[in-house]
Amino acid sequence: MTIVRVAYVVASVLLSGVAMVAAGAEFSVFAAGSLRAPLADLAQEYERDSGNKARLTFGASGLLRERISGGERADVFASANMEHPQSLAKTGWTAHVERFARNSMCLLTGARSHATTASALDAMIDPAVKLGTSTPKADPSGDYAWEVFHKAEALRPGAFVTLTAKARQLTGGPQSPPIPATRSAYGAFIAAGDADMFLTYCTNAELARQENPQLRVVRLPADLVVAADYGIAARKDAAAGATAFVDYLRGPVGRRVFAAYGFDPP
Repeated sequence: MTIVRVAYVVASVLLSGVAMVAAGAEFSVFAAGSLRAPLADLAQEYERDSGNKARLTFGASGLLRERISGGERADVFASANMEHPQSLAKTGWTAHVERFARNSMCLLTGARSHATTASALDAMIDPAVKLGTSTPKADPSGDYAWEVFHKAEALRPGAFVTLTAKARQLTGGPQSPPIPATRSAYGAFIAAGDADMFLTYCTNAELARQENPQLRVVRLPADLVVAADYGIAARKDAAAGATAFVDYLRGPVGRRVFAAYGFDPP
């Protein structure tokens, strides 16, 4: 056998070994709770296409960042904002943070509310209306809700104080119950009477409406609209398959799945 042929065989064996290792790889993904449905679909498609398996952990992005900072292993972090993964980048956890999807805030309302886009602010301020939100700082959805309140202040002085005082921070906090994988917590809070309306991501609101058609999704008026930028990063020493998974989410398959769930492109 010639030297060239031997080199070719050796290279082939080495490449095959790498492929075998990569094909059976498992890696961990910490992801915002609002990504549960699309990421579950994408993880299945990625495993089918690559042979690599993503182990998914969902929660409030701020709390997940704290867990990563505290030493828990996450190979990929998909956050509902850019700030949390960027803060990890400053510590050297990752070299790159990429925006991969966008969302917006909407009102999910129950039968007791007759809010429309035009009357959304009046409905939120109404003292008789119980308004649910997520928890600021722990969960970007809560931060975005507070941005809506700041915009409301510009339209109606005093609105910020009123809204922050009455907002029921029902999800996303350290003591909040985990959001079930099979049921919308937002719809459940409304059904239980804990909230008459919930200020949350439009994608969350739509999933809740699909689960319970009696609920309604109300878009905010243009002067109250707050958009959410989602950021993703892989740790510098990520397990095999993790970086490719990030590329997969940002590629054609990811864009298709995110669009199907109502997310906007980056």
